[in-house]
Amino acid sequence: MNIRQAKQEVVDTVRAYLLKDEYGEYEIPTVRQRPVLILGAPGIGKTQIMEQAARECGVALVSYTITHHTRQSAIGLPFISKKEYGGRSYSATEYTMSEIVASIYDRMEETGLNEGILFIDEINCVSETLAPAMLQFLQNKTFGNHRIPEGWVIVAAGNPPEYNKSVREFDVVTLDRVKKIQAEPDYQAWRKYAFQENFHPAILSYLELRNSCFYQMETTIDGKQFATPRGWEDLSRMMEVCEKIGKEINRDLVIQYIQHDRIAGEFADYYELYRKYQQDYHIADILKGKNSEAMVKKVSHAPFDEKLSVVNLIFSGMRQKIREAVQGELVLEKVFAVLKGLREDQTEEPLLLRLGDYTDELLNTMEKKKEQGLLERKEELSVRKAAGLLRAYEKLLKRETQIPEESKFEVVRAAFKKDRAAWEQDCETAEHTMEYAFDFMEAAFYNSQEMVMFVSGINTDFYCVRFLETYECERYVRYNKELLFEDRDRELRRRIQEL
Repeated sequence: MNIRQAKQEVVDTVRAYLLKDEYGEYEIPTVRQRPVLILGAPGIGKTQIMEQAARECGVALVSYTITHHTRQSAIGLPFISKKEYGGRSYSATEYTMSEIVASIYDRMEETGLNEGILFIDEINCVSETLAPAMLQFLQNKTFGNHRIPEGWVIVAAGNPPEYNKSVREFDVVTLDRVKKIQAEPDYQAWRKYAFQENFHPAILSYLELRNSCFYQMETTIDGKQFATPRGWEDLSRMMEVCEKIGKEINRDLVIQYIQHDRIAGEFADYYELYRKYQQDYHIADILKGKNSEAMVKKVSHAPFDEKLSVVNLIFSGMRQKIREAVQGELVLEKVFAVLKGLREDQTEEPLLLRLGDYTDELLNTMEKKKEQGLLERKEELSVRKAAGLLRAYEKLLKRETQIPEESKFEVVRAAFKKDRAAWEQDCETAEHTMEYAFDFMEAAFYNSQEMVMFVSGINTDFYCVRFLETYECERYVRYNKELLFEDRDRELRRRIQEL
């Protein structure tokens, strides 16, 4: 299965294991809760899906890469204790609490969450001295003498032997006690994640053209050469920063993340072309409604690679405006909730103090969720921006010293109306940008494969989907219905013919 399916399997397993009956007992007894073992190639996102699964299930996460540990840190240090057997006193060896088990209790105390996921990465790459402890851990859910607390689901991950010389094969006895999931690299599954996380559009455009470069693992005379989803994600973040600080993005930078000579060189060359297309086709002008017949003619006669790059440039420019509008909506929703609470608050405390308290509470709740690992990046951003607006309202109230207390809420309400009006302007800009994008796409491609890719991109993007819940774009509805239905129909017919 692909990594998205693997994540859903983990989510479903956690929910099933933590389901309780009417007496407060787990429906599946702890002894029958098999550890989940995910086997998959390195860099495909096994660690990221643990963070996502924990957030979706509302539980804590403790994550360890076991290759960084010794036998002592995993099972604890030995000490001599006195025990009595048959009326006689004996010296016996016991072990201090494992660092890993102790970290679970620490996490419970820090977050207030008593249920969670214990994730052990690279579990089949441990040293010879630690291997028996790992087998005991998977079979009995213990490290040394200490059992994993109830309510904690064990998930382990490892690499197949072809990717790591240190891999140790599990025996049948161990495998018969785990829930095994085989995860494979899958571009389409990763693509949805990449859109949601706002990866650099040049990377998304390049991988649309070169799906096979999304994941490559080759052995050459010069050693291992590879490109992984983790590499593309980290490169995307670095490219964003490089563009802000004016650092050149070239092959020397790319190969630091994409450690594959051919792919690194190819992408570096593509990035230069991508930037050139952005200038040559006046993408910014197209998205402002300045549609040029010359540009339409030029792209209609361009090679497929160039056409696809232009489509991705149009899409990413449109998406940026839509993203700003949706983020603004998420911010205003949080501000509105605070103002509504203030309006309904009947305490006699001055509005300025209450506004400060509500803002502090908003930020404290965010920090708590962040400590628990339950906060997504876009959620944190929207809370911080909402808090920024609320702090601005505080400053406004501090300046309005002559206004009676009973009239101060109207001052805040007026400021909120201005912020809402600015957001409505952003929404209008996003609406126009989407229409202008469709104008160009219709003129240049109409019902072609490029239009299918454009509409498919909209369907897989979180911000576009959210925006279209409130804005009805007639052409999106029409092309989505006609082209994607026809595309699915053609694919179905092709598969039938292959049978």
